[in-house]
Amino acid sequence: MPMPRVISDMVLLPTGDVFLINGVSNGTAGWEDCRNPVIYRTYPSDPVPGPRFWVLNPSRTPRMYHSGAVLVADGRVIVGGSNPHRVYNFTADPCPTELGLEAFSPPYLAARDSYLLRPSIISIETPLNEVPYRGSFGISLMLGQYRRSRRIEAVMMAPSFNTHSFSMNQRAVVLKVTSVVQLSLVAYKIEVNGPQTTAIAPPGYYMLFVVHAGIPSHGVWVKVQ
Repeated sequence: MPMPRVISDMVLLPTGDVFLINGVSNGTAGWEDCRNPVIYRTYPSDPVPGPRFWVLNPSRTPRMYHSGAVLVADGRVIVGGSNPHRVYNFTADPCPTELGLEAFSPPYLAARDSYLLRPSIISIETPLNEVPYRGSFGISLMLGQYRRSRRIEAVMMAPSFNTHSFSMNQRAVVLKVTSVVQLSLVAYKIEVNGPQTTAIAPPGYYMLFVVHAGIPSHGVWVKVQ
């Protein structure tokens, strides 16, 4: 990265992007050992073949030691915490305790024509939303405008949790879409192959998103077994 950054958080998004937030420019992990908070800042685009970093809208709340971030089903990232200290200290300078939460909306939720391009899952055609290994299943969805030049993807996101700038259990599993069938003006059905092995997708719960034109649907909880 083009600038120093420590104790930050990184969150996988269903689009395949990595969301880098929180942290400081100087110091190390510790209640009083960090300086110069980086407030939701990424970096200017790299040269061709394409950008790797984008500058996003800032927050006014520094998120330093013991901050955290997690992807939720509506596609936003919930951010919270900072510097609990041994005893909460809301007036510490420059590292006050912060207990508030914020919801950060990635750019795909404000994309132009997102109301037309964002899919909406109607149903997952498996009993109890259980996704089988080495099997196929259907997903019915609504889509205002299908851009055939932009493929439809089905992505399972494992629920993560983090501490000390380390996000555990993060996993994005892109499932193979074998067919897309238009049922009506705005209704579609896609056929999807489940994960092949437990090494690719360990058994458990995931948020399943349908992504179209870089915009994810609202996630639906499924169980892989």
